[in-house]
Amino acid sequence: MQQEAPAVDTTATDGPEIEIRGLHKSFGANHVLRGIDLDIARGEVVCVIGPSGSGKSTLLRCVNLLEEPSEGRVFVGGTELTDPDVDIDAVRRRIGMVFQQFNLFPHVSVRENLVLPQRRVLGRNKAEAEAVARKNLARVGLSDKSEAYPAQLSGGQQQRVAIARALSMGPEVMLFDEPTSALDPELVGEVLAVMRVLAGEGMTMMVVTHEMSFAREVADRVVFMDGGVIVEQGPAAQVVGDPLEERTRSFLNRILDPAAAEAPGARGEGPPAPPR
Repeated sequence: MQQEAPAVDTTATDGPEIEIRGLHKSFGANHVLRGIDLDIARGEVVCVIGPSGSGKSTLLRCVNLLEEPSEGRVFVGGTELTDPDVDIDAVRRRIGMVFQQFNLFPHVSVRENLVLPQRRVLGRNKAEAEAVARKNLARVGLSDKSEAYPAQLSGGQQQRVAIARALSMGPEVMLFDEPTSALDPELVGEVLAVMRVLAGEGMTMMVVTHEMSFAREVADRVVFMDGGVIVEQGPAAQVVGDPLEERTRSFLNRILDPAAAEAPGARGEGPPAPPR
């Protein structure tokens, strides 16, 4: 494993699995991320919350270089992804990502959706890939849907297949970008239940979400972003239950009590508070 800066011992059990330093991202004149510093330890579940346009999804996509940072450094498992000489494909094999949309192959079965990436990317033989696929379909409660096609599944089932597909690649880190936002409300719970199991198994997880109950119950830490900066972060119970920053409180009030958002004076709080 390529080592990062000598001051960081990446073999230590409490060393960061994800390390982000001075991260900026601009799209033309739009400065989306403004100097993000963030560590995520091995086995830690971190939920990133914030209003639309705060930079949450862009931050997540920078972690596996689906978006190229404008400035800054990103390490995963001690390897710097932002090093121009890094084998980015090799590093990405250690990172699973689940998107808002399911992105399943519509023309093949659920089983083949899990088998094909393993064979093409990891070079596994058919028997091994199918054994891994069966194991991970069982983990997400879909063993009985192995031969179904994506169009025959509900949205929640399709998202669980997407999670199983990511797990079949053997990732050390899982990134979730609003994994329930495209689902009908009654299907959200089945996806969150799978994510709870993964968290309980010790998977390192970075989750962009608007599900505050999930963040409060499952996250080790919650990060609140606004205006491209981290405004507040800390234990889930503190950030979601008793936030320190007025900007965080205002956001959570609107999320947890949507009717209050329409009250006079509920809008236009002003610019985001500076990060603590």
